[in-house]
Amino acid sequence: MLATVVSYEGSLRCRSEHAESGTIVLTDAPKDNHGQGESFSPSEMLSVALGSCILSIMGIAAHSMNRDIAGATAIVTKEMANTPRRIARIAVNVRVPGKFDERQRIKLEAAAHACPVHAVLGIGAPITIDWVG
Repeated sequence: MLATVVSYEGSLRCRSEHAESGTIVLTDAPKDNHGQGESFSPSEMLSVALGSCILSIMGIAAHSMNRDIAGATAIVTKEMANTPRRIARIAVNVRVPGKFDERQRIKLEAAAHACPVHAVLGIGAPITIDWVG
């Protein structure tokens, strides 16, 4: 297993390097929490991970049905709470182009809920996934 190195660069900015590809991701604290807001915040990266995971697992399910969901989107909205500062709710609206019969749609929705990132977020914040047609 390869590790990701996360380095604090100062001014509430972190730099993460993907071990295999060398890809760099920067995060900043949001403006409403003393940051510059010049990049994704760590909690926004959690939202990115959730949306990407949902679409990837749905893509695998679609492939098993000889379908392609290229162009699908996941709009992830997170609500923050204070005292303590935390994610209070995450909502995901999934849009998938094309026509799907009921069996295919059920399989794709089940795949969305089977995302490993969603599974690990067994936290007190509700996560809703809505299929927007």
